[in-house]
Amino acid sequence: MKSSKEVTIYDIAKKLNLATSTISRGLKDHPTIGKKTIQKIKKTANEMGYRPNNLAASLRGNKMKTIGVLLPSITPFLSSLISGIEVAAQKAGYTVLIMQSYDSYEQEVNLTQSLYDNRVSGVICSLALQTKNTDHFKIFTNNGTALVFVDRVPNEFDTFHVIIDNYSAGYKATNHLISQGCKRIAYITVGLEFSVYRERKEGYLAALKEHSLPIEDELIVRTDSIKYDDAEKACIKLLQSKNPPDAIFAPGDTIGVSAIQTAKKLGIKVPEELAVIGFNNDPISSIIEPNLSTVTHPAFEMGQTSAEVILKNIKGSKRKNELVKQITYLNTEILVRASSKRK
Repeated sequence: MKSSKEVTIYDIAKKLNLATSTISRGLKDHPTIGKKTIQKIKKTANEMGYRPNNLAASLRGNKMKTIGVLLPSITPFLSSLISGIEVAAQKAGYTVLIMQSYDSYEQEVNLTQSLYDNRVSGVICSLALQTKNTDHFKIFTNNGTALVFVDRVPNEFDTFHVIIDNYSAGYKATNHLISQGCKRIAYITVGLEFSVYRERKEGYLAALKEHSLPIEDELIVRTDSIKYDDAEKACIKLLQSKNPPDAIFAPGDTIGVSAIQTAKKLGIKVPEELAVIGFNNDPISSIIEPNLSTVTHPAFEMGQTSAEVILKNIKGSKRKNELVKQITYLNTEILVRASSKRK
């Protein structure tokens, strides 16, 4: 029966009657080792089933060629973001370690420690909805580990942020609805702790003010999450009120789809009686009937940019007292579809 024992460079050295240092250098094509010897070492290593221990090598060098990615969950938007990260990371010879907090603060704290214990070279994080205190991330900045917050970023944390111009996106989405003749536009928010939702709301309010439309507190409704069931409750509350809105600006496409389907259940025509615009341009937005207008979110580019920032700063990460907040803004566009197209 074949032995399950891991083959080491000591086993290869013993078989070839060479020093372990020679085996090690030969496997790395070191110029001090002759070509014939290198070929013999590699041939023997392959026959014996040798696999290099990258973990041990990286620990000796006190680093892993790994980028840790900590996300709330794997949504279509975040899946595209991961793809962007992987393209940049793999091109540079790095692997990507993905972890999900499921929007739990406690889970995020535990996973942060796990990433640190795994000696990742850098960390890219989009915060959990429950997170209000980000002190647990100081473990990276205090030890020179490159850290980038993406999309959901903390209000105050001196490190790299890669985000969109959420204020502009909120303004453009609301302005589009106004251009279609909408007068009572509702905004559904998930939480104003994050700039991503707070700034979209500020853009929404700015558009209303610019067009002299009243700002009504009952038209701004908060949900506990971006999940369909929570969104449905918010939509029912809006659409069954005494004076329902004629438009809904949803901060995510799942919420926008919920608005369309809730309206259908209540016998409200979309877009004739209710115009709807979502956010992210998830695949579901082009499947729902009528197709959902949305704000395009450059998820892939956001992931790629985040990884490039990490790779650029892995070797030269600054200590806590030298860090400043460095923000990279990416652009968005309005993608008009049937759900909001009245004119």
